Amino acid sequence: MVAGELVQEHLRADPGAPDDITAGRKSPELQGADHPTYGAEPTCRAAETDTGEKEVPADEREAMLPNGGGGEAEEKEGKKLETRLYRRRFAVLTVFSLYSLVNAFQWIQYSIIANVFTKYYGVTNGKVDWLSIVYMVAYVPLIFPATWLLDRKGLRLTALLGAGLNCVGAWLKCTSVSPELFGVTVTAQVICSVAQVFILGLPSRIASVWFGPREVSTACATAVLGNQLGTAIGFLLPPVLVPNTPDDVELTGHNISIMFYGTATVSTVLFILTVIVIKDRPTLPPSHAQAVLPDSPPEDYSYKQSIFNLAKNKAFVLLLVSYGIMTGSFYSVSTLLNQMIMACYVNQELNAGRIGLTLVVAGMVGSILCGLWLDHTKTYKMTTLIVYCLSFLGMVVFTCTLDLDDIYLVFFTAGVLGFFMTGYLPLGFEFGVEITYPESEGTSSGLLNAFAQIFGIIFTLIQGKLTTDYNPLVGNLFLCAWIFLGIVLTALIKSDLKRHNVNMGADSNHLHALPTECPGDCPSEKTSNGVKLEPSVSFSRETSL
Repeated sequence: MVAGELVQEHLRADPGAPDDITAGRKSPELQGADHPTYGAEPTCRAAETDTGEKEVPADEREAMLPNGGGGEAEEKEGKKLETRLYRRRFAVLTVFSLYSLVNAFQWIQYSIIANVFTKYYGVTNGKVDWLSIVYMVAYVPLIFPATWLLDRKGLRLTALLGAGLNCVGAWLKCTSVSPELFGVTVTAQVICSVAQVFILGLPSRIASVWFGPREVSTACATAVLGNQLGTAIGFLLPPVLVPNTPDDVELTGHNISIMFYGTATVSTVLFILTVIVIKDRPTLPPSHAQAVLPDSPPEDYSYKQSIFNLAKNKAFVLLLVSYGIMTGSFYSVSTLLNQMIMACYVNQELNAGRIGLTLVVAGMVGSILCGLWLDHTKTYKMTTLIVYCLSFLGMVVFTCTLDLDDIYLVFFTAGVLGFFMTGYLPLGFEFGVEITYPESEGTSSGLLNAFAQIFGIIFTLIQGKLTTDYNPLVGNLFLCAWIFLGIVLTALIKSDLKRHNVNMGADSNHLHALPTECPGDCPSEKTSNGVKLEPSVSFSRETSL
């Protein structure tokens, strides 16, 4: 019996339990097609409010939502929390994943052929490394206004900014193909790094507001997979498109132009698709956890207070540091992979890119498998801890086998490392959303990414220095020590699956809507994001298999 089923049995085995979860949502008045009704009209009337989207058949909806999206307790209150899944969600996920892919490609396209760009522009390895590090530097100060914008203005505007800036940066790179224009290519990369700020925090938001409770982890993993695929293509294509031709500067410039113009064209197409496809949210929410949240932040919502709430959440603080260590290690390894391979193997630029491709593609498989596993079991902490431990073992093996003069062995060990290290990324997102619900997914994901960038900057600079002054072994052992610390911190996280418990409460008839006006005995300090949780609530803790 899986953990999620054990939790369900625990909830259903207590028929005398009170309504231990109370969630409040302001009931919107019917103001046209964009405002759904919750139980006030028959379902067919609600379907008429969004004729442009096809409704998923009832049997599919019932397979994805507990009790098909309803409950007797809800009907007694006269405030039925109506849910529905739309096929448009797949288009939203696909478009986002593709422009996230292009942004990740532009991040790594310099570092993987660092030796080519150093000769073409006449700069040092350190300056080319900064073309990758600038992604991390830009993210840290800009994440707070970006998450504020996501909370206040919604998903669509944030997505448009991400895709638009990505397009502008790609076209500016096309004008930088000349040995004396290194400053222009730096400016273009800075613009792309700002675009990244409006991209990395969206996977959990898209998954939460568009996908049902039994597919939300898989959707988040798929959204993260797009970014990973971009990194994989960034490892593969640049060495092929821009081979090392140090004696022919014109040919090198021509090859770089082909890569830049191709990227700019794809970015433009994806920006147009973003304008057409992406909306803030579907007409009706996909899950009870979303149904009990207001469509927009309430008047008394405070972004600063939301940050303070997350800072006081000890489990989330531990996750911040452990997620930052793991993801920062991945950023560092990706940035310095070319230098590590070239230090141990002569004239292997092409294989360095292929090893990076192997690392990321294996991680994409790990991401999807971990997402499917979470949707099936809801064992967030156990899965996260196991993947963390296996990532540590993978890093140790990769470190010890890197200089054994066997390039094929490096392919294998890099694949194992990538499977677990990259597969961890969506786990951290979803775990963070679970233990911080009902705080905004964008805020929690943004903070996780901010810590990842901070650790990425620190690790890349230190590991790069150790690799240059000593050898790759010393730099990799430095990362191994930090990853081991991350294992300890992950083991200390207290796992309260709050979002999952709301969906389970709906299934067990423990969830109902409050009246539009909250009674006077509802103190404001017990509400968050428009949702009131009773002080007697006892969230289900994760159950081991």
